[in-house]
Amino acid sequence: MTDEIINVGVSEYYVTNNSGVLASYGLGSCVGIALYDEAKKIGGLAHVMLPDSKAISRKGSPGRFADTAIKSMVEEMVKLGARKNRIVAKVVGGAQMFTIPGATNPKNVPGPFASLNIGERNVEATKKVLRELKIKLVAEDTGGNHGRTVYFDTSNGKVTVTSIRHGEKKL
Repeated sequence: MTDEIINVGVSEYYVTNNSGVLASYGLGSCVGIALYDEAKKIGGLAHVMLPDSKAISRKGSPGRFADTAIKSMVEEMVKLGARKNRIVAKVVGGAQMFTIPGATNPKNVPGPFASLNIGERNVEATKKVLRELKIKLVAEDTGGNHGRTVYFDTSNGKVTVTSIRHGEKKL
């Protein structure tokens, strides 16, 4: 990795055609979405918090939601010279960080109430938008019950995922 690290915080995204490392720290139920056009070396990273902007009346930053973050990143990447048909995605996060003791889901099975499983919903929404935009998902490290940090090297498209419990993984 290079020396320059640009932090992409919660509900933010960052798109660049410069070499460097984009990082999102402490992904729990949030999802990190790395988009990359290898031919032009244009990449972007989003740290989305919620699955769908249509469910919220006060929208806020487009980086907050999977649907608006991905679409905004693709638009910015294309403005920088990327071709939509070359963009690929890597997705990280979407964990189930907490359970509510004694809570039951609609099928009366002990465990977290399904509507609270924001991590899984974030991953599903991310994949749905990627399919709609015909962006190929080439790698993912999602789910589970542990937090992650993601480092995206825009010089080569490599994604490194670190976790206290699970070490380091290259995508």
